[in-house]
Amino acid sequence: MCARARSSAVRRGRIAAALLGLAVLGAGSLTTAGPAAAETTPVPIQTDGVWGIDYAGGFLTTVERMPNGLQWVVGRRISADGSAVLEQTTRGIADSFAGGAHVQRVPCDAGKCVPMRSFGNTWVGYFFDDGTGRQTAQIHLSEDSRSGTDEPAVTGGRFVDATGRYYVYNAASTGKQYVDDVDHYYVTDVRRTRAITAASVWGSALWTPGTGNGTVTAYNLVTKKTAQVSTGAPCTIKELQVIGRWIYWNCGPAGAAGVYDRTAKKNIKVPSGAALVGDGYLVRHDRSVGKLMLTDYHTGAASAPRAVADLPAGSTADQRRQTWTVDKFGGDIAYVGPDKAIRIVPSGVPSQPLAMIDAVVGSDGVDPRGRYGVNVWDGYWQLNKGAHWAFTVKDAQGRVERTIKGSGASVDLSWDLKTDAGTYPYNGRKTWSLRATAAEGAGTYTTGGTLGYAGGLMGHHDQVGYSYGELATLNSSGTLGLYGTDGKGTFDWRKVSAAAWPSGTYAVPFGDMDTDRCAEMLMRMPNGELRRYRGKCGYSYSPSDSHTSLGTGWKAYNVLTSPGDLTGDGRPDLLARKASTGDIHLFANGGSGKLQAGVRIASGWSIYDKVVGAGDLTGDRVGDVLVRDRAGTLWRYDGTGAGRLKGRVKVFSHWGGSYNAVVGVGDITGDAKNDLVARDTAGNLYRQAGTGRGSFGARVKIATGWQGYKGLF
Repeated sequence: MCARARSSAVRRGRIAAALLGLAVLGAGSLTTAGPAAAETTPVPIQTDGVWGIDYAGGFLTTVERMPNGLQWVVGRRISADGSAVLEQTTRGIADSFAGGAHVQRVPCDAGKCVPMRSFGNTWVGYFFDDGTGRQTAQIHLSEDSRSGTDEPAVTGGRFVDATGRYYVYNAASTGKQYVDDVDHYYVTDVRRTRAITAASVWGSALWTPGTGNGTVTAYNLVTKKTAQVSTGAPCTIKELQVIGRWIYWNCGPAGAAGVYDRTAKKNIKVPSGAALVGDGYLVRHDRSVGKLMLTDYHTGAASAPRAVADLPAGSTADQRRQTWTVDKFGGDIAYVGPDKAIRIVPSGVPSQPLAMIDAVVGSDGVDPRGRYGVNVWDGYWQLNKGAHWAFTVKDAQGRVERTIKGSGASVDLSWDLKTDAGTYPYNGRKTWSLRATAAEGAGTYTTGGTLGYAGGLMGHHDQVGYSYGELATLNSSGTLGLYGTDGKGTFDWRKVSAAAWPSGTYAVPFGDMDTDRCAEMLMRMPNGELRRYRGKCGYSYSPSDSHTSLGTGWKAYNVLTSPGDLTGDGRPDLLARKASTGDIHLFANGGSGKLQAGVRIASGWSIYDKVVGAGDLTGDRVGDVLVRDRAGTLWRYDGTGAGRLKGRVKVFSHWGGSYNAVVGVGDITGDAKNDLVARDTAGNLYRQAGTGRGSFGARVKIATGWQGYKGLF
């Protein structure tokens, strides 16, 4: 790991990232899928002059004078067919600052142009001079954030190539070539300083000339692995441009040039001269005729060059990225005409199928409270061309909780860990998926994974914060225990408090009653006072802990249990059975640490010897109640979501005759379905796993020797 400090705009966090860069070393399959783009009249973008231009991933960057008279680096997101500007933004001021600091410029027909490089993900790189001749490479990530603040100070810096997170530049003052990346969500050790050679970067692979004529080497900057390809070039290559399966090479400005097809393993001869390569084609500025000429080689053979735009010769020999440029990410050609208007010209060449060429995937565990340093979930995928994409998060039962959509040749995602409604979801295991569909041409890319979510809403009987239920116990010495699970159907660990709870204490594991997303513990004291102990998210409780009284007189109730949310407001509620009448009263959770006044919602429940708040048993997010009558029939009352209960439904006959304790313990099997735990008179502990459809599987013994506990809650 590199400990270099980067821009404050680049998000940090202890992220267990998966870096997926190996794919760039493999060649794609030969395809002509998708119709060629139709020849259209170029759509002009009016300016009063352009002092530098580049185009990558559908993001057009130029240096222009804004209405306030100052020059800025302007970014425009262009539609896939090149017909419309979808969005306009900036990537830094290009005028001189007080004290002489300025963006590096080079001579061009427009006077002084800014050598820029667009990365294919709306990032833009150029060199900045501090006014004393010291220049540093800066990568502008958005209107107000940048990276590259720790790049070395050089003179005469020039970008060689950039793709996604990675970039290469040369420095005249040091005679060295620098390879680096933007530490996007993850600090990497990529920086390399090497002798100046031809170089290109595609995905996470750095391509440079190898030993001997025509040999090129692909060094994966993530895995540190190397591969070699023989292109058939008759020289030590002087210039490289790599795009997916295509390796463009030349032997110098007037020397031989070709494209090696890594899929077909063949060399394609193409015209020499200063060229920019697109996906399956290259473009040259033929100054002798004043035209941009396109050579199409996507079929495996170079077609005769055809003119795609009129562009006067001008006085600058090489006008690449000064008056014209090519979008290598499956895109088109952009140029500045004599009328100072920018025009986009479709290439008419079908692109390769959509593919991921580099990715950084976020942590497999998140907590919106930031307890583990990860309070957002970030992901970055660089694609080989523009796409429309959708990122989806689902809960363990497959219900969609969040969808984020976008478009472009990259997916730069930051999920705030909230649902589409702007609320926090329930804790537990989540699945995420990304699906991207090519904006033009063929291809779909999909990926996905799982992550653990804590710090959101707590599940039924969840006292720790990961949606698994915990079982509270009280022994004869007054020790309150909390047994937890790793989601395998057994209790794997135990937390205890001081042994100071008085005899006759009654515990009710509850849910969150305020806004801290930690479940509370309700304790009825022997004198009938009901106390609310503020949730500790896994830490133990003692009687002396800070608490709030919820009133006295609670000894009148012989059952206190939480069924989950009965009122439909997302907060767990309390049910109490009055001993003298058998009436069931609902005490709704007010959400501010208090219970609302009791409302009678059922009567005649003295016929039941067990009343168990079981949480949602049917998958509708509404709490349910289980009861057993003295004949041994187990019944289920489903909540309505409006503070009432539906008619009872039989679950089992002749059930639980030996049980002296039954607890709706929540999910302890890790399947997001609420389970039951019961103890028999011999002290054996059983689990019956919930089906999610209102019933349970066969019982399974999970422990023995539990007869010593006075109470299970």
